[in-house]
Amino acid sequence: MEAQQKANFVVVPVHLFFLKSENGFDYMKQSILVLVSSVLSAIVAVMVYRWVEQPQQVIIRESSSATYATLGHDPLSDVPLRTFLSSAPTNFIASAEMVTSSVVNIKTIQSGNSFDFWGNSSYGTSSGSGVIISADGYVVTNNHVVDGGAKISVTLNDRREFGATLVGSDPSTDLALLKIDTDNLPFIRFGNSDSLRIGEWVLAVGNPFNLESTVTAGIVSAKGRSIDILEGQDRIESFIQTDAAVNPGNSGGALVNTNGELIGINTAIITRSGRYEGYSFAVPSNLVRKVIKDLRDFGVVQRGMLGVFIDNMTRERAESLGLDAIEGIYVTRVSPSSGADDAGIRKGDVIVGINGTKTRTVPEMQEQVGRYRPGNTITVEFIRNGKKESTKVTLKNKSNSTTLLASKEEDLLKELGVELQDLSDAEVKSLGKRGVRVLSIYRGSKIERTNMEPGFIITKVGEKRVKNIEDFIKTIRSAKGKIMLEGVYEDYPGEYYYAFALD
Repeated sequence: MEAQQKANFVVVPVHLFFLKSENGFDYMKQSILVLVSSVLSAIVAVMVYRWVEQPQQVIIRESSSATYATLGHDPLSDVPLRTFLSSAPTNFIASAEMVTSSVVNIKTIQSGNSFDFWGNSSYGTSSGSGVIISADGYVVTNNHVVDGGAKISVTLNDRREFGATLVGSDPSTDLALLKIDTDNLPFIRFGNSDSLRIGEWVLAVGNPFNLESTVTAGIVSAKGRSIDILEGQDRIESFIQTDAAVNPGNSGGALVNTNGELIGINTAIITRSGRYEGYSFAVPSNLVRKVIKDLRDFGVVQRGMLGVFIDNMTRERAESLGLDAIEGIYVTRVSPSSGADDAGIRKGDVIVGINGTKTRTVPEMQEQVGRYRPGNTITVEFIRNGKKESTKVTLKNKSNSTTLLASKEEDLLKELGVELQDLSDAEVKSLGKRGVRVLSIYRGSKIERTNMEPGFIITKVGEKRVKNIEDFIKTIRSAKGKIMLEGVYEDYPGEYYYAFALD
């Protein structure tokens, strides 16, 4: 009985193979025989299966990048498929290696006018990128990167740091030229931005925040873009638009093609969030080349002016003029005694080309004209009364002369924040007095704070009459303290007065 009770409490994993009866373990031996027989049968069955069935070979395929695409034909046409490198974007490697050592970090220290509780002056800093364009230390960047800087330093890709001198800057294109005292530097060669095509691969190379060079890739989305970010009546916004990522700190960096040639200076992005969203803009290299050459040779950009007020073509204008396409630049006004006036261009003409290059929009025309200096002659193609004509135009400066401006004169006008133009003989006769016309006023400048409006004609500086820009500059330079400007507006009666103080 005791043995039976113990047996009732035995639990084992293989309990299904044991047969239990009322008499305890009467069938134990029989159960063991059944178990052994089952195991032996299974072993024999496996051995027979392995002998009869041949083993199968399992192949695991690992993907690998092909060097060339397969030759063949498009199944939907008889046109042979082009042979090309399927890994063509890796050509970026060679381009990146060529240019990264030529892109630098630029740090600008700006002295402030505010003081803390202890009387210490506050300072601000800004950072951006720049591009070495010559072995002897010339560096191009954006004007907004170095604007207002009391001290500028340049850090090379190999982490060497140099103090930089500002050779000159041009707010109307947002470009600046720096010089560092060293030589044998790696530099980027200029490419031809005119040959750039929509959809072409490009690289944006920057050196933000001393992270060393950063490289991003994209394609050319558009050319001749204007996004209304620059100041001045003679501003030139004909940007190359790309989708290469450009973030804060990359301003002033290089936009290069897959040959490693400089085809633009990265300048701006359009964003709602403050971060990159797929729209970046660069100044074309052909315009950059002209601007920095002027800054190096003269310290100021020598801008040739066509002498016309212009607007983009609209559908209504195109229909009224009988034009087949809605493109070209509509001349709304011609400045008296300007190059355009001398060449016979009139209001209502539609400019369609400069030196054989089509000008479909205002930015495209501004870029083409902006490559020339006062005194240069260009060929202007235009449509008048449905017929295409052309004429030679000798460009002039803002003063309606072909002489080149001096850097000191330009610097003074920038300091005041104003662009001026001499009056023509016809304007002097109409007004009955001489003076200089205010073309545009920079935001945040001394002149803007007077609430003066563009179009104001300055006839006196203090008690002295001014006949032209040369008189104006000479009188301002000899003045001290508070200055009173007297003048008139053509469409409003009476005299107007604006005062400001020289520092």
